[in-house]
Amino acid sequence: MNKRLGFIGIIIEDRKKSAPLINKILADYGDEILARVGLPHKERQCHVITLTVEMTTDELGALTGKLGVIEGVMVKSALGKV
Repeated sequence: MNKRLGFIGIIIEDRKKSAPLINKILADYGDEILARVGLPHKERQCHVITLTVEMTTDELGALTGKLGVIEGVMVKSALGKV
């Protein structure tokens, strides 16, 4: 399968509770993550992580699936066509 360029947006409601598990999962996919930007949103009391990735659709599905089952974590993603 061909790897494609894409992004993943992650919103975290309780960073202290979720961060260790999120960081372990992201470390497992470190070779496919090109960039990671984290932003605390103090007014809404949540955190946002944006990832730029180069992955196959199967890899993207596996990663977002693992993140999506964590309580208080919302995930959206997309891959380019090429």
